Amino acid sequence: QVQLVESGGGLVQAGGSLRLSCAASGSFFRVASMGWYRQPPGKSRELVAVISPGGSADSVDSVKGRFTISRDDAKNTVYLQMNGLKVEDTAVYICSMMRPVEAWGQGTQVTVSS
Repeated sequence: QVQLVESGGGLVQAGGSLRLSCAASGSFFRVASMGWYRQPPGKSRELVAVISPGGSADSVDSVKGRFTISRDDAKNTVYLQMNGLKVEDTAVYICSMMRPVEAWGQGTQVTVSS
């Protein structure tokens, strides 16, 4: 019932910035806990950042201070602003709805070159 569609990925040089967007269908977005995961090549999927329905946000230590998760309830969209990108940030980035239902996007590729 819920569909998530990511956009904004691409190729960027180290030190650059990208903003990922995740557009959600359905009626649950305003009460939804949302998150961004990433999966580097050959590695397992890891949670990067989360945001509550009230806008309270958190991120893992490896991206803290560089990545910011935000939401626009009027647009049913969650964002991941990525600044100061590093080669190690290269991964498929996947949008997720965690609560009240579970849903996953298709993923968008972010490649950071040296």
